[in-house]
Amino acid sequence: MTAEQFTAVTVEPFGDSAVMVTVPHPDPVIRRTAVVAFRERFLAQRPPGVLDVVSGLESLLVEFDPLETALPHVEYAVRLLAERLPLHERLQARTALRFDIPVVFDEETGPDLLSVAEEVGLAPAEVVEAIAESTFTISLLGAAMAPMMDGLCVPRPVRRRAEPRTDVAPGAIMIAGTNAIIQPFPGPTGWRVVGRTPHTIVDISRAEPVSFGTGDIVRFVPVTRDEAAALDAGFLLPVSEVSA
Repeated sequence: MTAEQFTAVTVEPFGDSAVMVTVPHPDPVIRRTAVVAFRERFLAQRPPGVLDVVSGLESLLVEFDPLETALPHVEYAVRLLAERLPLHERLQARTALRFDIPVVFDEETGPDLLSVAEEVGLAPAEVVEAIAESTFTISLLGAAMAPMMDGLCVPRPVRRRAEPRTDVAPGAIMIAGTNAIIQPFPGPTGWRVVGRTPHTIVDISRAEPVSFGTGDIVRFVPVTRDEAAALDAGFLLPVSEVSA
């Protein structure tokens, strides 16, 4: 089964006003790609009463209004869409983009950098080097269109914070496991904050609030505070298309 050739999904109740949708497959890459593909199709044919679809790395949380619909109806709609879609139907191809994102890594912008270094057995400078040498792929757009990425290459997966931070600045570069994410707006997080980009990641005043999407490639480029200030960085834009 390929990412575009799935006819089965797992649907489980999640409280009394949501269901959790996953794609059963032994390959995590297939699971993640198939969930992204299914999400696009589900949103294009959103059933009545569905309020929101929240993306996870390998799952979708479908929230619905219990006054307008019921759990069995939502579950049926999810399964029906998965079963009825022609196997040869493919999503419109999207050209992957490449982003080189400048990041300041220091004690102020990366308050968890030292603890991450101690955890994975590296010096802070070596953690920064490992992040800079990693090639990240955007797996999904999470809450507030935050780009969640795979591809962090460190000696071991990074644990989340035991006590989440309550107010993380926009542009914060955060890591957990072998993933990275960029904070679009101020808010709480349990991810480890290791740096910050001066770019605006999401701008809701624009017709297209983000310039990135799933499948895009990201590299983080370490810069000093002075270099970041000199960039006069604005809305994040790609540097190129990714060659096939």
